Amino acid sequence: MTATQGSEKLPIVSSPSLTVHVAEDSDKFLVTFEEYDKRDPTNFTYKTKWTITLVACAFSGIAGAASSSFSMGYQSMMRDLNCTQFQATVGLSIWSVGFGLVPLITSSFTEEFGRLNIYIVSSFGFMLSEIMIAIAPNIQIVMVGRLLGGAFGSTGTTLVSGSVADIWKQHERGQPMAFFALVAVAATGLGPVIAGVIEAEPRLGWRWIQWIHVIFTGTYFISVVVLMKETRATIVLARLARKKRNETGDHRYQAETEKEKNSLMTLIKTSCMRPMYLLATEPIIQGFSLWIGFAWGVVFALIDSVSTEFRVVYRFDIRSTGFMFTALILGSFVGYFANMYQEKLYQKYYPKKRQEARLYLPCIAATLLPIGMFIYAWTARPEVPWIAPAIGLAVFMSGAFVIYMVVFLYLADCYGTYASSAIAGVNLCRNLTAGAFPLFTTQMFVRLTYKWGLTLLACIGAALVPIPWVLYFYGSRIRARSKVSREILDNEGLLERKKVTRCQCGA
Repeated sequence: MTATQGSEKLPIVSSPSLTVHVAEDSDKFLVTFEEYDKRDPTNFTYKTKWTITLVACAFSGIAGAASSSFSMGYQSMMRDLNCTQFQATVGLSIWSVGFGLVPLITSSFTEEFGRLNIYIVSSFGFMLSEIMIAIAPNIQIVMVGRLLGGAFGSTGTTLVSGSVADIWKQHERGQPMAFFALVAVAATGLGPVIAGVIEAEPRLGWRWIQWIHVIFTGTYFISVVVLMKETRATIVLARLARKKRNETGDHRYQAETEKEKNSLMTLIKTSCMRPMYLLATEPIIQGFSLWIGFAWGVVFALIDSVSTEFRVVYRFDIRSTGFMFTALILGSFVGYFANMYQEKLYQKYYPKKRQEARLYLPCIAATLLPIGMFIYAWTARPEVPWIAPAIGLAVFMSGAFVIYMVVFLYLADCYGTYASSAIAGVNLCRNLTAGAFPLFTTQMFVRLTYKWGLTLLACIGAALVPIPWVLYFYGSRIRARSKVSREILDNEGLLERKKVTRCQCGA
């Protein structure tokens, strides 16, 4: 750990617990990491990095499975709680409301309390929300539990990309981020598969779907406490500075964040307002919000309707309809392996295309969304084998996975220090549409039938195909006209000039 000021050559002060470089700055000693300091999260061992990555990604898997498995318990829930299917569907949808809105407030908590504490609180709160649903005496309590589950689930899940960025260097993040997306998306299909088996057992039903989630989340909570480490460098430095003050009795030792610390209310205000500002002013974010919002809305509409359609069309029982969601898992894996090829394209063409090198595969994936929906809509008939609509689901999900991935990576490349706010704005749209779609598509399918309702959605998906193509050819021009993007480019140019100056001075 070091304490530095400007570009001065600094003396070294040692202690039994840590080594610091010290420079006086208005009676303050600035504490930073030394090069190759093992306490710096970017210098964690490879094993530690992957342990943290796997534990963090597991939360997104648990939350994804919980979000979708709920729909498989409709029948026993309606029987036990004497509620309507629409009320049960509200329980499915309200999850996404909590998942979309709450991170705007809680994302700033990491700057005050660190990521590890938020993981612990979120996983424990998530477990309590599942217990609340499992013992709920009526559908209203179920809805409240689902809202809280979405809130706690989103708070933990939104930390994953930040944790990955904390410990992996930029050129190393492709594979960990792809794995995060795979776990999140594939778990959305895995949840209904397991829930279908549980719902098929008359002695179990919807409450045991929730109890299984309680067991998994409780196990996860223990793994977080035992295996996770704090990865936010600013928090680690603040704690080291506090430790140094306690050891020496000298209160001049401070981390950078302690010198320029904002109040929690200021951080919350910024985390709420900045995503809204970017969403209102940035065409790239607006385009991605429309695209991923539609894709995720259709995913949740399918989660709500696939079970019913296969029971009606193919006379499947609840266990068999649950296994149809393996098509979504398969599509996720296809998208995951396709993304490996996209990473190679990105590395190859980045010097020429810059950020737009992320968009080769998404241009193809854009066509897979409507193609998959058309296949599903027009083959789900008694005279056509069930495998045909299942293939349509897999094709659709492979495209949705690629879109899910590119949102994180492309926006991170384009918006730099504002990436978290840009992604938060997109995620807000994604989750709100995911919550809204099942509420109106249920009635739409009743009036138009599944065939024509899905055809309508496929036509909308076809109308959105140009979005990645426009960004591929004109993305750099769009960013050049953006006030925020120009600011980021100016900062990057300033940093580059500083690097060149340091190199010349060193020479």
